Amino acid sequence: MHVLELRNVVKEFPGQRAVDGVTLALERGGFYSLLGPSGCGKTTTLRMVGGFEKPSSGDVFLNGERVNERKPYERNVSTVFQSYALFPHLTALGNVEFGLRERGVAGRRERAMNALELVKLSARAQRFPAALSGGEKQRVALARSLVLEPQLLLLDEPLAALDPDLRKQMRAELKAMQRQTGITFLLVTHDQEEALSLSDKLAVMNSGRIEQFGTPEDVYLRPASAFVAGFLGAVNWFGDAGVRPEATRIARERPAEGPSRRASVASVVFLGNRVHVHMALDEGGRAVAELPRAQDQFREGDAVWLHWNAADEMRFP
Repeated sequence: MHVLELRNVVKEFPGQRAVDGVTLALERGGFYSLLGPSGCGKTTTLRMVGGFEKPSSGDVFLNGERVNERKPYERNVSTVFQSYALFPHLTALGNVEFGLRERGVAGRRERAMNALELVKLSARAQRFPAALSGGEKQRVALARSLVLEPQLLLLDEPLAALDPDLRKQMRAELKAMQRQTGITFLLVTHDQEEALSLSDKLAVMNSGRIEQFGTPEDVYLRPASAFVAGFLGAVNWFGDAGVRPEATRIARERPAEGPSRRASVASVVFLGNRVHVHMALDEGGRAVAELPRAQDQFREGDAVWLHWNAADEMRFP
């Protein structure tokens, strides 16, 4: 039985169809993501799963039961919001304990402390939100949801407000928490790297629809559409063939075999462990090749040949 199943779910607002026939099934115990640009319908989809919005048509099933009419508190689902939504008058421990107290759960103090231990915040248990950093507030919000032991944890862009270094740290911690607890996580994000690094499977959304659902390797290496290919990363387009920058090679002389194009180097961008060589194609258009730093042999104005393996081409109907 799937922990979550969406069957042809539609959500309409006045003058707008935000979600347009989404069908999706998630197996229990995995880390999943809804990925897409702003306005693609991913947050609205998450809100319908959580019970904060009601589908205009279609059905939402949790553990095989239709839950369209159920309120958020009537579903065994918990949500971590981007804004954290912590109670400012409660300590970290009080925030984590709140849901348990509302449900009349026995032994809630011990369970709340265990949840804070899980997110490495037991030493901050008596601090109020105003005395916590952004990363600590995020951990408290996670602990508050995890302590309820939901069958499904919804994460609405929870790392968006954090600085880049802390975001990377929290990614690793989120993945570890999911594996340790066994709770199914469903993350909404517009960050491609975040979705690729965290997800067992991800759904790429566009204009209210799911364009592709698969493993990170599937959606990146075998995208189902030009939109998916472009949203997951840079693509060089040579006619109707798309080639990733890391699969694009540069040579001084024309290669004896394989597809190639003549070009000139427009600029070279140093990125630490790698270099991006931007080129102007003789036939018109631009392309970029991503090279290891040790292969940085090219300078602005150099005449070069771009080439690639035909197996690395992405083509779409």
